[in-house]
Amino acid sequence: MSRHGHGLVLGKFYPPHAGHHHLVRTAAERCERLTVLVCAASVESVPLADRVAWMREAHPGVRVVGAVDDHPVDLLDPAVWDAHMAVFTGAVPEPVDAVFSSEAYGDELARRFGAAHVPVDPDRTAYPVSGTAVRKDPVGNWAFLSAPVRAALTRRVVVLGAESTGTTTLARALADHYRARGGVWADTGYVAEYGREYSERKLAEVRAARPGADWSEVAFASAEFPVIAREQAAREQAAARTGSPVLFCDTDAFATTIWHERYLGGAYPAEPEPRTQHLWILTDHTGVPFEDDGLRDGEHLRPWMTRRFRAELARTGRRTVEVTGPHEHRLATAVAAVDALLAEGSGLTDPLPERR
Repeated sequence: MSRHGHGLVLGKFYPPHAGHHHLVRTAAERCERLTVLVCAASVESVPLADRVAWMREAHPGVRVVGAVDDHPVDLLDPAVWDAHMAVFTGAVPEPVDAVFSSEAYGDELARRFGAAHVPVDPDRTAYPVSGTAVRKDPVGNWAFLSAPVRAALTRRVVVLGAESTGTTTLARALADHYRARGGVWADTGYVAEYGREYSERKLAEVRAARPGADWSEVAFASAEFPVIAREQAAREQAAARTGSPVLFCDTDAFATTIWHERYLGGAYPAEPEPRTQHLWILTDHTGVPFEDDGLRDGEHLRPWMTRRFRAELARTGRRTVEVTGPHEHRLATAVAAVDALLAEGSGLTDPLPERR
């Protein structure tokens, strides 16, 4: 097996999948050094920077660069080839010794680089997947996706509401419901409320100083809420990398802004965390008995909190379903809303059409 000096792998990686990674690994093994060129068109819905980051994470020993290429795709037009090559050589100006590809256009691409063409699994027998297949059916191709791509495509569902309104019960029940479907859904994740863990630790610290202290003696500072929000978001992101195509979260960073109002009465002290979720399920307090578990004292505030959640969800344009009634009815309403979300697919736009 011959070994090459500088190898090149070029593609959209929209999104990257196991076949892409097999191609890059094969090329890296056969080259002294390898460049991966990620080319993205403006019509595509996954940013170039994300794809470059995903490929760098998957192949830390490989040079990965990116370029925007909005030229039409016409493999029969030499002038169009010239336009693409200007983009390619602008991003990779160094001489290339070998082009590694699984595509039929690999011969022409290599010829234009003055390089050898090394086909790698052109029949897709090692990994029967393509970017087109993933965009059309991410769920059916979930096994071929790496952790960062899964995190980007996972539909994230947040259950939130006032104290003692069944948010944890519902979020766990939703995760159990989808796990029971089996297959790809068996790994459906659940992200617990970090704020509760944080509160338990604060109460323990107070009791260490004053044995017998209760929740009314615990005080929060405004600066603590962004800390809670960031950790909640980090745990959500970690769970999305390893689970199924849907993830259930018991509260989120957005909800922390309302809890800040509840405890301190003022506006949240930091910029909200970036919005990464897709559906918010608001649990109504009506008809739900208040249970004091040692970390609650706001039964009288539940109507106000429900109204605040409802108002802020609407004001910020978050997709919301409100659940009421007994648990079984709430679960059925929530499942219907989640199924509707999943039925909409990934939302990945089509790339530029190709003429071959």
